[in-house]
Amino acid sequence: MNKKDIKILLAEDDPNLGFVVQDSLKSQGYQVTLCEDGISGLKEFNNEHHHLCILDIMMPKKDGYALAEDIRSINSDVPIIFLTAKSLKDDVIKGFKTGADDYVIKPFSMEELSLRIEAILRRSGNTDSDSNTASIFEIGLYTLDYKNLSLAGPSAERSLTRREADVLRLLCINQNELLTREMVLNIVWGNDDYFSGRSLDVFISRLRKYLSDDAKLKIINVHGEGFRLEVKK
Repeated sequence: MNKKDIKILLAEDDPNLGFVVQDSLKSQGYQVTLCEDGISGLKEFNNEHHHLCILDIMMPKKDGYALAEDIRSINSDVPIIFLTAKSLKDDVIKGFKTGADDYVIKPFSMEELSLRIEAILRRSGNTDSDSNTASIFEIGLYTLDYKNLSLAGPSAERSLTRREADVLRLLCINQNELLTREMVLNIVWGNDDYFSGRSLDVFISRLRKYLSDDAKLKIINVHGEGFRLEVKK
């Protein structure tokens, strides 16, 4: 599905922030409907099919938690992202228990929000099969079948976990170029905290082993920056 076909419901009571987010996402090609309170947000959701909802938590008439619960009672699958200044652990846990797929703390960058949206839409199958979402990648002696989570090599075919496939796909797209840790973590894990970073290091180690039969392939660690999949001719 192309971005121009993806409809996003944005419920945000701060008119300035709402306009900035709506304008930015529209410039990327998304269709975005902005509502300034939970009641109008619920009405809009009932009147139109949406592929993703972005909800502020502190809204008048109906807060984001209540709106998310109502949305979940209508559609249990539509992805939900919370935008909020409430950063305490209990608030985050409540957000996920309410049914959120992601939780973005204010203030945030539009680049970060865009990466999170793309990651969620990709996982839910609402993205187009263009150069950034291709399914088959040829790297050296290996073939990554991203859609079917498999890596075929010179000696065997290996099944991959979803995150292994996600990380390897990003390396393939950016082969011979720097892939920053921040980008990988935000796209695959949805955050770039310490624990996700340690998990990423484990996944990189696994992928190095999976590609070890081809001496012309190396995943290089660029200290303090990220990784590079080096593919020699």
